[in-house]
Amino acid sequence: MLDFNINAAKLFDLSGRVAMVTGAGSGIGQCIAQALASAGAKVTCFDLRDDGGLADTVQSIKSMGGDAISYTGDVCDFESLRSAVQLTEDTYGRLDIAVNAAGIANANPALDMQLDQWQRVIDINLTGIWHSCKAQAELMEKSGGGSIVNIASMSGVIVNRGLEQAHYNTSKAGVIHLTKSLAMEWVDKNIRVNSISPGYTATPMNTRPEMIHQTKEFERQTPMGRMARVDEMVGPAIFLSSDAASFCTGVDLLVDGGFVCW
Repeated sequence: MLDFNINAAKLFDLSGRVAMVTGAGSGIGQCIAQALASAGAKVTCFDLRDDGGLADTVQSIKSMGGDAISYTGDVCDFESLRSAVQLTEDTYGRLDIAVNAAGIANANPALDMQLDQWQRVIDINLTGIWHSCKAQAELMEKSGGGSIVNIASMSGVIVNRGLEQAHYNTSKAGVIHLTKSLAMEWVDKNIRVNSISPGYTATPMNTRPEMIHQTKEFERQTPMGRMARVDEMVGPAIFLSSDAASFCTGVDLLVDGGFVCW
């Protein structure tokens, strides 16, 4: 007989869980770190920013009664991530959830792009995810398993009209396939690995005054007629991190306002 005695709220409850978020000093990563804490998780916040954003994230979590620590480091440096994971273990004893949101974006025609511009985007957006996942999985395996969510992009699925960013698109396509590959490698370790692919999102980078004309074009191209709010990535991240997604691994969840349907 099927058991219909299910507590839906409990499925999304992260009380007692320990999380780590890269890119937690701004934008999507900052919002997700705060949301994981609001769902009950203790959070290690990781970022390279020196503008106070990382401290703001930790303070906002503590102000809501949550528990958070920070580590300033570079996702391009594997040992830096290992040190952050070690701090997490020393402080909280385990790691159950990781959300990897650190990334950069810029544009340049492929024929004009120099190797250093290509390499920097690949190093941060793709190799940085690889470093993060590897360091996090080392502790998750000791902890009995966990959930990793990587922030990719719809640009890993489609080529954006009017944006010349072969390096960015390639890096995000790599994140999606890396996610699927790790999901299969680690399935017997009880580590789920999924990705979220946002569409055009109103991050601080995309809402600068000089971006106003580009922003209007992003909105025009999106079927829902607007960019996503940063907090609209929270629900998907909580879902994939929680027991509600216990049978989901290797999934790329598009959160794009319908963009790829056209």
